[in-house]
Amino acid sequence: MSALRAELKSWIERARAGEEVVITDRGVPVARLSGVRTADLVAGLVRDGLLTPADTERPVHAVPDTATANATNGTRAPARAPSRMSDLVRRIRR
Repeated sequence: MSALRAELKSWIERARAGEEVVITDRGVPVARLSGVRTADLVAGLVRDGLLTPADTERPVHAVPDTATANATNGTRAPARAPSRMSDLVRRIRR
């Protein structure tokens, strides 16, 4: 730990270069310092075959004001279907 404090910048540079640094406290491993991949999440998912890019541009549309529309006809707003992309991102973050 004392060596880490004294030479933090050099240890971070080593992690950035791809080396994994194990931090110990009196000889007992307590943490791991590793570099963070800077690739875009979506580009990584496409590269790994988990996501297929769209063939066409997504159409732009206005979101209806459900409060006004529902007040006039007395109905409830339909529940939104879960987004597959948000489910995938949620699983990755766990």
